[in-house]
This record gives sequence, structure tokens and C-alpha cells, in this order.
Amino acid sequence: MNATATPPPAILTRREAARFLSVSERQVWNLQNDGRLPHVRIGRSVRFRVSDLEAFIAARTVNAR
Repeated sequence: MNATATPPPAILTRREAARFLSVSERQVWNLQNDGRLPHVRIGRSVRFRVSDLEAFIAARTVNAR
């Protein structure tokens, strides 16, 4: 077994972000284009910070009464 495990990536592709959020890639694209999901542009590529995705989830969490 490798003692130096690779840490999870800090930024994700649209496909990876969709998998992380359990939604379609199209839904991620819509959220991104509506300005509701923060993203990073690196050249023509779009990436999503894991921390931003976690904050997105936290902001939409509904607590039970």
C-alpha cells in the first residue's frame, strides 16, 4: 500500500462537480450560468472549488423542526 496517498483535488471539472452534488452536468451548467454556483475560469476551462460546492450545499440545507 502506498504510504503517501494522493489528496482529493481542490478543484473539480463540471462532470466531477455534478457527481459531487448528485445532479446532472446540465444542472451544474445552469447554476453556473445563473451565477448561483461559484466557479473558476482557467483559460477556457471551468472548474469548481470543493469548498464552494460545500458552501453551496450548506446554504441550501433545510433543518428539521
